[in-house]
Amino acid sequence: MTLGVVVALAAGTYALRVAGPLLRGRLRVPERGRRLLATAALVLLGAFVTTSALYESGAFAGMARVGGVVVGGVLAWRRAPFVVVVLVAAGVAAGMRVLFDTSFM
Repeated sequence: MTLGVVVALAAGTYALRVAGPLLRGRLRVPERGRRLLATAALVLLGAFVTTSALYESGAFAGMARVGGVVVGGVLAWRRAPFVVVVLVAAGVAAGMRVLFDTSFM
């Protein structure tokens, strides 16, 4: 990248970050708009998690990863401690890889 591109990206990033606090009092978002923005954020997060759970390098990541993500999601939904969620999800994924991977046999 050239120096001009870096400076332009930096200025754009700064402008977007400053716009929030500067426009907060001047811009009124209707209640329906606020609900839609909250829903959009959840949908984008869900799409990111789904894509990350299912694909790696453009190919299916395997059922072990999907199993670990599902178990981690259920534990997080049930409000388990974060450390427990991570350890159990990793354990499930590792166990599924050992049990279902035919290259070990």
